[in-house]
Amino acid sequence: MRDKTTKVKQRAICGRDELLLVPNSKAAPQRGPTNISKTNFVGFPTPVPIYLETMTSDLELLQNYADRNSEEAFAELIRRHLDLVYSAALRQVRSPQLAEEVAQSAFTDLARNAGKLKPDTILTAWLYQVARRTAIDVVRHESRRQLREQIATEINAMNATASDWTHVEPFLDEAMHTLDETDRAAVLLRYFENKSLREVGQTLGTSEDTAQKRVSRAVERLREFFAKRGVTVGTSGLAVLISANAVQAAPVGLAATISTAAVLAGTTFATTTTATAIKIIAMTTIQKSLIATTLAVVAGTGIYEAHQASTLRNQVQSLQQQQAPLAEQIRQLQRERDDATKRLTALQAENEQLKSNQNTAELLKLRGDVAQLQNEANDATEKAARALMAKVNNLKQRLEETPNAKIPELQFLTDQDWINAANGRLDNDSAYRRALSTLRKAGEGKFATMLNRAVIGYMKNNGGQMPTDLAQLQLYFDSPVDDAILQRWEIAPANTVPSLGMGGNSIITQKAPVDDIFDTRYGIGPNGFGSTDFLNSELGDTLAPVYEAYSAAHNGQAGATSVQLLPYATTPEQQAAIQKLILYDSLVKQAF
Repeated sequence: MRDKTTKVKQRAICGRDELLLVPNSKAAPQRGPTNISKTNFVGFPTPVPIYLETMTSDLELLQNYADRNSEEAFAELIRRHLDLVYSAALRQVRSPQLAEEVAQSAFTDLARNAGKLKPDTILTAWLYQVARRTAIDVVRHESRRQLREQIATEINAMNATASDWTHVEPFLDEAMHTLDETDRAAVLLRYFENKSLREVGQTLGTSEDTAQKRVSRAVERLREFFAKRGVTVGTSGLAVLISANAVQAAPVGLAATISTAAVLAGTTFATTTTATAIKIIAMTTIQKSLIATTLAVVAGTGIYEAHQASTLRNQVQSLQQQQAPLAEQIRQLQRERDDATKRLTALQAENEQLKSNQNTAELLKLRGDVAQLQNEANDATEKAARALMAKVNNLKQRLEETPNAKIPELQFLTDQDWINAANGRLDNDSAYRRALSTLRKAGEGKFATMLNRAVIGYMKNNGGQMPTDLAQLQLYFDSPVDDAILQRWEIAPANTVPSLGMGGNSIITQKAPVDDIFDTRYGIGPNGFGSTDFLNSELGDTLAPVYEAYSAAHNGQAGATSVQLLPYATTPEQQAAIQKLILYDSLVKQAF
């Protein structure tokens, strides 16, 4: 069973190019090489050249689950679509607890129907409709007066906020329901999941231009729907509102709960809640990030992407090997918990008998035994949580021991950021370098978001001009920013990081990396902000002739490793760049 949904993800030289977008950009379309795929900013017409790396589609994952009972495949489906399903349910039921139940029901239905969906099913649209129908049923059957009053209070509180989104949100799902199936799927893919127009066209089986026309027509119909209900918003503004607010992050831990319940409902095999939760943590750590963007290097695209795909496959295999012993330990703990549960059931039966016999002494003893068994049943989950917290503490200790790895932006980190960085290997120096770089990326990403909002405010009040001094932005931050942070950033020419395509003549970016192998570089400009690797921005133009030379010598063949590219580096700069790429490959292999 094949799926038309997206089978590519954006990736450049070091595999981590990402893109975050800003509404109402008026940048003119740019033309890229014909052999390079293009993607669009959300809410923008500007195409950006990207390189492609294949990834497993939704229906391929679902088929894998249906055929092989693969918990990993189903967990990945939950990770991809949980935020959309949860948000759609929350808008209907207005209760986080009920929204969790609706989300769990939707994914349980998916597990039960895994082998029955048609090959051309768009899973995003299918889950959205199931979640909406289930949520409507929940609301219709909710009869308790206290809960109705609570929901009404929450709705009134939310409607009291003076913002466009609070006017749009109550009618959004009703408006979406008025669209035909294809238009609704196009809007979901474009603005709920932030797919590019090219990806929307691939999913719907149409061209990029046709997908753009369909999305524009659907958004106009939504705008007319809202206008009839007294909500006035422009077409572009409506697209930005939906893209920025329609999908909220689901509560932490909900994915693990749903995965366990859905797999139990869809198969006859017992599954392990703790194992699924840990696997989901591992998966989200690798893939949870901002929307991807790219560096437009010319003819060497195919060669480098094959090399990068090979590197990533090795990383995945390494992760799977690392998880195998932990999975076996968890299965053993699950068996022990099942045994304890059986013993608990037997003791509870004896407890009932003792109650009937009024044997007080034995009853008290039995209650103690039941409490002990309950503690044993919960011990497996506690062990996994303690192990993860130990890794977080080890990472914090390593940061304290490595003062040159610190940056002032780390003050913005949350507990979840620390867990994300620590979840993975932490058994060698390269692994710690990777984890510390992940922390810096999280802190700098949060500050980049603050910078982006400040730049928007400044440009609005200064005729669309970018600032010429970072101190000019202090008035536009929600709270004053430490000078130590601003000193790490600079206003540079836009061609300093040309791959980001932020428009205008200048961008705001970091002056230098802490770790030039692993660190991420952000750029903020008139059209929004995005990110790439420092290594990527440094080596891209230098290595392009090397890729071309290798391709010409091998009849266009792709798949060269860094070592295989070395003979085609003819200048000292190219040879140094290849050596740095070889070092990167070695460190990544150790880190993951």
